[in-house]
Amino acid sequence: MSDDDETTPLDLDAEAFEALVIDELDLLPDEMIDGLDNVIFVTQDRPDDGSLDLLGIYDGVALTERGQYGFGELPDRIILFREPLLAVSADLDELRHEIHVTLVHEIAHFYGIDDDELHRLGWA
Repeated sequence: MSDDDETTPLDLDAEAFEALVIDELDLLPDEMIDGLDNVIFVTQDRPDDGSLDLLGIYDGVALTERGQYGFGELPDRIILFREPLLAVSADLDELRHEIHVTLVHEIAHFYGIDDDELHRLGWA
């Protein structure tokens, strides 16, 4: 096998990755985004434990589990992990798709949809 036959891992710096995430956020339906109150989107290279098996995470309290919630609360966070997403993507189109699916998955957690329901709906 020559060097040309080997697949080169996708490489995108943090700034370019964040720009892709923003582009994918812009493509999501308004109905999905409009209800996101006090949520920020963050990108990190990888999870704190250094693993590559987690693509994203919702860090907050789902709408369905909130009691008193209001002024002065720290924002919930949806974090997408650059290195794991790059590792599962063969090319830019696949990376865009994985970012899209991960965003939908984590936004669903904000709305209180659990992994079982996401699996049933085909989003996990």
